[in-house]
Amino acid sequence: MTDKITLQDMPAEELAALLCARLCHDLVAPVSAINTALEVMDDESASDMREEALKLLHLSAAQASAKLEFSRLAFGAGTSAPGLVETSELKRLVMGAFSGARSEIIWRVTASHLSKTAARLLLNMVILGVEAALRGGEVHIEAASAARMRVSVHGGMSKLLPTVTIALEGLAMENGYDGRSIQPFYTGLIARSLGGRTEARTMEDGVEFTSLTAEAEVETIGVRAQAG
Repeated sequence: MTDKITLQDMPAEELAALLCARLCHDLVAPVSAINTALEVMDDESASDMREEALKLLHLSAAQASAKLEFSRLAFGAGTSAPGLVETSELKRLVMGAFSGARSEIIWRVTASHLSKTAARLLLNMVILGVEAALRGGEVHIEAASAARMRVSVHGGMSKLLPTVTIALEGLAMENGYDGRSIQPFYTGLIARSLGGRTEARTMEDGVEFTSLTAEAEVETIGVRAQAG
């Protein structure tokens, strides 16, 4: 690693390209499985495998759809409508996108709504938690408000890579950013846009990611405005 030089302005085209690379990486497995299933179904000599291929096709298509829907908010605008996102919708996106994960997702979010930016931050923290859970265990997701959100990994084999911590802080990488390290960098970028930060640390029984932002009051005002 080089000296800790804060990356004030990553070129927009570089950030977009790296995030696209990350998104493509996430979709490779289910899309490849769809192609494999279609090839089997088109092969007349593999008629005995058509039923299994059909199951694979349905499963992979569902996984690709869930990952796309999750990524639409995690990396994009989600919807064109402004305002708040219901956390019940975030739960649906998380459970769908990570239904095949080795770890168990424990949803403990008590906030009813989050701003779209805070929702994007939470979804990216979930990605960090799931990827830190290498072999099973539990990924706990907590948020009483956007002011403090927490994703922690317990049990199994978890690991916090040094590059994740560096990227969250927005520091320069020795060999630059790539399609994998750009995601924690983006997570930290979102937190800083909310006047806060996202931190990562190793615990006795796992890994913890915590975001602290200045958005609690804004969120409360927004909820009251919608209720009115």
